[in-house]
Amino acid sequence: MSAQRWDIRDSYTERTDHVITHPNPSAVSLSVRASALVFSDPKSQNLLSLIERIASSNATALIIGETGTGKELIARHIHSLSNRRNGPFQAINCGAFSETLVESELFGYEKGAFTGANASKVGWFETANGGTLFLDEIGDLPQSTQVKLLRVLQEREVVRVGARKPIPIDVRLIAATNVNLEEAVKAGRFREDLYYRIKVVPIELLPLRERRGDILPLVEHFLTVYRNKLNTSDHKLAPETTSLLMEYPWPGNIRELENVIHRAVLVSTSDTLYPKDLNLPKISFNRPELTADEDSGYSAPLPGRVSYERQSALYKLESILEELFEQGPENLYELINGTTVSKAYAHSKNNQVHAAKLLGISRNILRARLKELNLIA
Repeated sequence: MSAQRWDIRDSYTERTDHVITHPNPSAVSLSVRASALVFSDPKSQNLLSLIERIASSNATALIIGETGTGKELIARHIHSLSNRRNGPFQAINCGAFSETLVESELFGYEKGAFTGANASKVGWFETANGGTLFLDEIGDLPQSTQVKLLRVLQEREVVRVGARKPIPIDVRLIAATNVNLEEAVKAGRFREDLYYRIKVVPIELLPLRERRGDILPLVEHFLTVYRNKLNTSDHKLAPETTSLLMEYPWPGNIRELENVIHRAVLVSTSDTLYPKDLNLPKISFNRPELTADEDSGYSAPLPGRVSYERQSALYKLESILEELFEQGPENLYELINGTTVSKAYAHSKNNQVHAAKLLGISRNILRARLKELNLIA
């Protein structure tokens, strides 16, 4: 293969209406969320067509996809194409609040409703009135809150914590999840009636490795973004860099791709990016078999490989840890350890034997830790 530099823009014509970006990129700079999304791959174009068909309705939508694929961007795009575009768009991560706080955040509370409630507070549903409310990681909602959310969707009204009078609302709900809610329903962790209530319009957002026609347009977008931010030269890709970008499985999806391009622009000593500039992690498993993708013309890994799932999970964990390190909370080790144990215990339906096996520790060690966390007597 010739060593001639290759300009991505020679390979496709970018349509600006096929690129959507987060309105506040700094808000996602330290998160695992995607800051941009393109619709160049035929599978992505089919997704865009679906979005355009359902946007004008008020139907509840459920976006299903891995972390970093752009679920919030899809929700924002649905809102921007809808009749509610002039109303508010509010986004909340259901996993960001404790079980004791999530209801007051969603539905609001009255003064004196609980210790520390020194004034009334409007909840996210009221804040989104007349517009769209995006609930990310809806699978993390505690079951008590799931019951109340179902009632809100049925009655179209909320009751603040500590109040009795319902408040009418006009909100379109878009939910998202990176877990299999059907499995969560079977396991008893998610209400079946709520699942079918939010899954009126299911939207499957494929991982980046399954829409490889989007990779190079995203690369070009991020190159432009960081060239402008860092005042660098116009970088091009060596042919072997292009091949690597197309073959890598991108377990962290669009967010990982952006981080890789950002770093490459920072460290490159020339206006050509080479594989060493990407600094992609060494994949600990053999390169997967490739299957021809007739839609995009690229070869794609066979779906459902456990190795990819594990690599993806590890990348997400590392990204979350980096975010926590940046925030610098107190007693970080205790926070991580306690969260890991309590989540494993809940996942195992409070079965100590199963939870200990899941964590790879003895039951005695688990019991001692559960007592420290006040999860058992």
